[in-house]
Amino acid sequence: MRAPLAFPPMTWVVAALVLPLGCAPAQPGWAGEPSMGAVPAQAGGAPAGRPITLRGKITALDGQRLAVATASGEVRITLMEPLTVIGVAAAHLADITPGSYVGTAARPQSDGTLRALEVHIFPETLRGTGEGHRPMDPPDRTMTNATVQDVVRKVTGSLLTLKYKDGEVTVVVPPDAPVVRFVPGDRALLTPGAGVVIFRAVQAEDGSITASRINVGVGGIMPPM
Repeated sequence: MRAPLAFPPMTWVVAALVLPLGCAPAQPGWAGEPSMGAVPAQAGGAPAGRPITLRGKITALDGQRLAVATASGEVRITLMEPLTVIGVAAAHLADITPGSYVGTAARPQSDGTLRALEVHIFPETLRGTGEGHRPMDPPDRTMTNATVQDVVRKVTGSLLTLKYKDGEVTVVVPPDAPVVRFVPGDRALLTPGAGVVIFRAVQAEDGSITASRINVGVGGIMPPM
């Protein structure tokens, strides 16, 4: 049996996010936060503004200034302290076993099951974070953070029974669905070419962008959230 990873107590911040780009879930939690319009100033004197999501690859890091190439062009982000960097490493369906605590963005199917768009495996130290099942925007997606009760392996993928405090759902994980694992991270991961997803970066009225939490791919992967 694989021993659980040890995580330094300050490595993680529960407010860090994991959800598909552009999706705003209806309830707060590790798996996402609601759209809240203007947000208060961040620590360090950053101006108030609106929360945005950024996804792309790092092109440069100069002190506290991070440049990221996104689908709509390069953006520059001021990193705020304390900065939380969360590593996102590749994993496999075989790593998901009964008792694993996972999160998944999925689409409902006609038979009542969910079809996973991606699955992320939480470390043992974060078991129970954001637990529950909730709708997302766009409305044809859901987010579930729950404990795996059962795994049925099939040629067409795995069938997961996920149990959370208010119920359970069945999720079909197709073979091509990305599976990742959260690992401890630090600024050393912020290198040119690394894939990043930044949830709830703050864009001020003058267009400047700040962020204090970053999900960054480890080993060349692009975080699928």
